[in-house]
Amino acid sequence: MSSTGSDPYSSVNRAFSKQSVNYDAEDKKNTVLQDMRRQVYDHVEHFLIPSGKILELNAGTGIDASYFATHGHWVHATDISDGMVHEIEKKITENNVGGRLSCQQLSYDQLHTLSGKKFDYIFSNFGGLNCVDDLRKVTQHLPDLLEPGGMVTFVVMPRVCLWEWLWVFTGNGGHAFRRFRRQGVLAHLEGEYLKTYYHSFRQICSAFGEKFSLVKVEGLAALSPPPARGDFPEKHPLTYRMLRKLDAFARSHFPFNRWADHIIATFQFNK
Repeated sequence: MSSTGSDPYSSVNRAFSKQSVNYDAEDKKNTVLQDMRRQVYDHVEHFLIPSGKILELNAGTGIDASYFATHGHWVHATDISDGMVHEIEKKITENNVGGRLSCQQLSYDQLHTLSGKKFDYIFSNFGGLNCVDDLRKVTQHLPDLLEPGGMVTFVVMPRVCLWEWLWVFTGNGGHAFRRFRRQGVLAHLEGEYLKTYYHSFRQICSAFGEKFSLVKVEGLAALSPPPARGDFPEKHPLTYRMLRKLDAFARSHFPFNRWADHIIATFQFNK
């Protein structure tokens, strides 16, 4: 998945490079996304060891990588996008993280080039891996990159999102059930077209196989609105707070730890 023009994933590079310029500003003003990010951090920090070595896949502009580096961890952030990597490099220059943050332009099918490096934790946030049609293309490389007992957390978009089903009531059934399209959905981002694939919980577990054990899974925005409804907290503050409280109770229980805008799935390497 290099960034060359002949590569079928070059559109991913171009789309996210265009998005990188305004990504941090849009992220900060989206209350829903900020609440979801905090939930992801709470989940991951339960498993991180002190001064852990983290490999981040699809790191975007390095928001999460910078957070973990400022909290004492060593982070190697990777992304396919020229623009996103540029933003990470800016954060490395501007933020005083004591050399704990590094970055590399790298996609999931190039993970073998990291052979010889070992990490305590591998992390990918907010659907970056929904650009891949089969998660085994990623997980096949993980045993060579993890320390014994190392952890992996993938935050991916599953097939069932209850909030998207509400589109049925607007007469847009095609959008409501788009995640069930096995050949992926053609998304339009920053003037580019790219395929998005939605992974069921069963597919995620199957991709990790017998070398990994599922440790925890929880839903992100199972009952509360997804980031696409970033205006919801301001328009309906009481309802939003109530839904977030319901989410906090339900997100670790079936079916809401499978049916959500995203799910957080953490596995442990058994070697």
